[in-house]
Amino acid sequence: MRKVCLAVAMMASMSAQAAESYTIDPFHTYPNFEINHLGFSTMHGRFDKTSGNLTIDWEKNTGSVDITIDAASVSTGMKKRDDHLMSPDFLNAAEFPEITYKSTKVTINKDKTAMVEGNLTIMGVSKPVTLDVASIHCGDHPMKKGAYICGFDAKGKFKRSDFGVTYGLPAVGDEMKLHIEVEAARN
Repeated sequence: MRKVCLAVAMMASMSAQAAESYTIDPFHTYPNFEINHLGFSTMHGRFDKTSGNLTIDWEKNTGSVDITIDAASVSTGMKKRDDHLMSPDFLNAAEFPEITYKSTKVTINKDKTAMVEGNLTIMGVSKPVTLDVASIHCGDHPMKKGAYICGFDAKGKFKRSDFGVTYGLPAVGDEMKLHIEVEAARN
């Protein structure tokens, strides 16, 4: 009986070690967005401060994602517009300084793509948003000896009105396209 318990404990330990943990590189991770502007053009913006963690379990083809975005780091290339986006009309960054995304299910495919289901929280409102990961590439960092990095390109979309962000509707579009380029270092 003792040998069976020891074997089960060893297998459980090996399974726990199969998942690798990573820390998101804030200097190489940029959530960015696009939205229709008055029907004339597509406005683009990004967030310059992002942090978080993720795990990858290659054996089970799953993982987890936990990202925090500084709402006040929004950048569209125009300070006046950025200030407006941080105001209560849009992100209300003073009252809600963080935008978060937490996965509920991650499915990694054999072709190094993935589907991430999770909850996006903006202004205190959480809604499900699915991210389609078009590529996953992992390997030794060519400029940092001993660093192992994974990179991801993910995209998704959501309606800003679902989060209570209704200023300018319908002239300013409701559907936002989200793109997240992530680099993360294995811990």
